Amino acid sequence: MWLLFASLAAISFGLRGILYHWSSKQGMDRNLMLFGVFFTGAIASLAGSLIFEQNWTASALTGLFMGTFSFIANACMFQGFAVGKPSIIAILTGLPPVVVVTLAYIIWGETLSLGQLLAFVLIIGGILTVRYSNDLRIGNLQGAQWGLLAMVFFGLNDMAGKMSTRLEAELFPTLFYMFTIGSISFAIWWLIDKNRKRKGKANDTYESISEQGEWNEGRTFFSGMAIGLTNFFGMILIITAFKFGITGLVSAVVAMNVLLILLYTRVFVKEKFRRLEVIGMSICIVGMIALRLF
Repeated sequence: MWLLFASLAAISFGLRGILYHWSSKQGMDRNLMLFGVFFTGAIASLAGSLIFEQNWTASALTGLFMGTFSFIANACMFQGFAVGKPSIIAILTGLPPVVVVTLAYIIWGETLSLGQLLAFVLIIGGILTVRYSNDLRIGNLQGAQWGLLAMVFFGLNDMAGKMSTRLEAELFPTLFYMFTIGSISFAIWWLIDKNRKRKGKANDTYESISEQGEWNEGRTFFSGMAIGLTNFFGMILIITAFKFGITGLVSAVVAMNVLLILLYTRVFVKEKFRRLEVIGMSICIVGMIALRLF
């Protein structure tokens, strides 16, 4: 059962990644768009809690940690892409399941059987192969520190999600806290960045620029809200998967959402698969089959 939910979460997050890729090509303000993404999650979670009459217990406050870790991880990832090599950042952001497996063993004593360990290694190996770039070399690791921080905090976000299920926190109140703290954080980041740009230009020039173009602030925010539906459903699915499955395995399966993004770039962006990408995708599929068998 957990494998089904984790696979559906991977699809949902893969769709989110596709829409993130599309939005980056449209000239949208990233922080304002992400503000909209998390705002949708907060509103939908509040509605869900009211519809299903879920209890707002103290355990649901784990959502605050999820939102904080998610924001920090995304901030570190974006900073890494801004100042470093995309290849090393992409590889490091594919490794949170390793962090999760390690912490789950230390904190909760979760272990994997030999077959599960083999499947885990295959999936992670496949993901790393897909994300590998030929321009990666030891002397070319700019931005690696930001990638490492993103890896750690993405892993901590998964751990906090699992913790919420261990504390038997209600789903929608937990997600409300998560999306609210994320929404507030990205809103503040957007306002700070907007103020910095305003100070860097004459007021009349800034205002004229902000009013031009197809993707003004209103359209950007509401587009983010629409994209937020994929994030909202993805979080429901991954939390449900954490409830029934082993933390590290769930995290590894969900990380395979990169394969859906690759298929998108092949079909719609017309990018050709590299040989290593095909090999990596094949390894991931073998890993999934191994999970099903073991």
